[in-house]
Parts: sequence; C-alpha cells; structure tokens
Amino acid sequence: MSVPSRIEAFQAAVPFAAWYAASPHRERTGRPGVADLLFGNPHDMPIPEYVAALQRHLEPRDPSWFAYPFSEPEATAVVADSLRRHTGLPWRDEDVAMTNGGWAAIAVAIRALTEPGDEVVYFDPPWFFYDLLVRAADAVPVALRLDAPRFSPDPARLAAALTPRTRAVLINTPHNPSGRVLDADELASVGRVLDEASARFGRPIYLLSDEAYRRTALDGRRAASPAEHYDHTLVLYSFGKQLLAPGERIGYIAISPRIADPEPLRAAVQITQFANSFSFPNRLLQRALRDIEPLCTDLRALERRRDRLVPALRAIGYEATEPEGTFYVLVRSPIEDDTAFTDRLAQRDLFVLPGTVVQLPGWFRISLTASDEMVELSIPRFAEAHADPVAH
Repeated sequence: MSVPSRIEAFQAAVPFAAWYAASPHRERTGRPGVADLLFGNPHDMPIPEYVAALQRHLEPRDPSWFAYPFSEPEATAVVADSLRRHTGLPWRDEDVAMTNGGWAAIAVAIRALTEPGDEVVYFDPPWFFYDLLVRAADAVPVALRLDAPRFSPDPARLAAALTPRTRAVLINTPHNPSGRVLDADELASVGRVLDEASARFGRPIYLLSDEAYRRTALDGRRAASPAEHYDHTLVLYSFGKQLLAPGERIGYIAISPRIADPEPLRAAVQITQFANSFSFPNRLLQRALRDIEPLCTDLRALERRRDRLVPALRAIGYEATEPEGTFYVLVRSPIEDDTAFTDRLAQRDLFVLPGTVVQLPGWFRISLTASDEMVELSIPRFAEAHADPVAH
C-alpha cells in the first residue's frame, strides 16, 4: 500500500480525527463560561497525593536515575500484586510488561499476536482508535455490533463472526462509550464461545481485555476481569483513567497465569515494544507506581454529576443512559444527524462528542470529568437546544 493510500485508509478508520480538526473546541476550551463535556480530561486540580508521589520520586538518587527504562521490577511487582488481589489468580511479575499507557498496551498486544491478514474482532461502538491500531498491524478489523441501550455482547453474533483467521477478540469493560460494566454471565458467555472456536480452529483465539476503566466502576460495583472467565487473556490497562491524569502515560500488558507456556508471548511482547517506538513508560512513573497504584479519582464526584445530569436530561426530553462505570453518559440526539446537533450545542459553548465518530450515529457522549460548574452551565443549554425548532 502506498503512503497516500495508507493515509487515506487510516483517516477513514478514525472519523474522530477529521471531525475534531473542524471543531471549534480547540480554540474555545478553557475560556470562561464554556461547558466542556467532550473528553475524559481533568477540569479540577490533580489528586494531591499523586503530585506528591511524583515529586518524591523525581529527585535523583544515583547516576542511572534517568537511564533507559524497561519493565522495571518494582513496577511489575506492583501490578502483579494488584491483579492477584483483584482476580484471585496467581499473576506472575515476569508476565507483566509495562507500557506507556493503555494505547501502547493495545497496539503492542495486537502487533505481538497477529500476522498480516489475521482478523481482530472488536465490539462496536468502540474506543476511537481500535480500528486504526488493528490496521496499523496489517491485520483485518472486524466490528461486531453492541445493541443500544444495554450494549451487551451477543454470544451467537460473536460465534458467527469468528473464522480460522481470527487471532484475537478485543473487549472493553467497563465500556467506553456506554458505561456498561459487563457482568460475570456475559463474560462467561464470551469465554465459552472463544473456547469452542479455539478448539474448532486448532489454535487459541486470544482475548485482549481493555480494562482501562476498571477502577472507575461506580456505586460500589466490582468490574470483573474477563481473565477470570477465559484462559487465553491478555489484560491491557492504563493508570491514566483511575488517576484522571491521561497526560502521564503508564499502563501494562499482563499475560494470564492460566496460559500454559507464556514464554513465547513474553518474548513477542518485549520485541514488539522495541519495534513500536520503545513503548515503555518513563522511569519516574514506574518508580512512583507503588505509591500511586492505590490512588483513584473521586468516584463520588462522578456519581454526583451523573445523578445531577441524567435526570435533568430525561426531564428535558432526552433519552440518556445511566453509566455503571467509566466517565461517560450516552444521550440520543433529538435529530438523526448527531453531528449537526452537537454543532448546535457547540454554538452555545457546550461541547460533547457526536456518536458518529465512535460508530454510534444518532447519539452523543458526555464526559462526567467536567467540573460541577460546567455541569450546571450545561443543563439550560441542553434545554435550549432541545427546544430549538430548527433542531427537530
């Protein structure tokens, strides 16, 4: 594929990029009176303990303090211990690879597992960049629809999508953008389908479990890991969500302890991290990980904003989901063209994400990481836009 045709293919795979390039958000975000509910970015000051941990580990203690980082033992031990406590499975330090964020974890895992022409199934609506990351590995993306408003994987639909070329299935729970936390029965159903297909095709289909929002399960829920229900699972994680610090990139790939011979996967992941532009997090974040792993953004604030906004939207006349996890609320657009409607909201200095850019036309996504003030500012603007006869 030539460079121009590759660029065109990638642009088509990421409709978000073209949409955002034309959005006024970049110029207007941060101005007084703007209600920015677009991204999962922080709009309050960072967790003080997080800042203190970074400061504590910044001061050099030896000449190699800023040397090239790899997967540092102190960081992999923290991750393995956290996974053992969460899942009850015997995770090993050596089966953890530290990455510069969840984005890199997904990219490295796909590249490590696939050969050109292999298929990777992902559930739709997806995170913006699943399709692009699959294509960048010269693999074939296969989108599998999740039906609104429940967004639950259909085992029969999954079984029908699997072929001898299927190398991996990418699953996200808690799910961005719907906010669903998949329950044990749903995850067990997915595991049974993959077990049967793996046996039929004579090689394992890997489950890539994007658990970036695991620590942002709401109302005291526990977000189970798919690794608890399917042996051939790689857990992919980002600490940027639980810390609400997406600009500080640290995450990991963890190979399930139930995989009988993990050594080839360990080697494939490590060499792919080098090939994928040295996808290791910096040493400061790895050294600080023991201190920052227990920290979490204020879930009560997310719940408070959800409980203020969702009933208000429903009272106005919108159909809105009530998220079980993540930062997000999905709202059905009052007109078919969700991009046109979100443009009308932007004219009122209210920014949200049109569903079209996450393959969910007719909806839009709200981020609860907006400040309380922004949430209050947004409600009358949502009402004005809904009442606008031009918008219907």
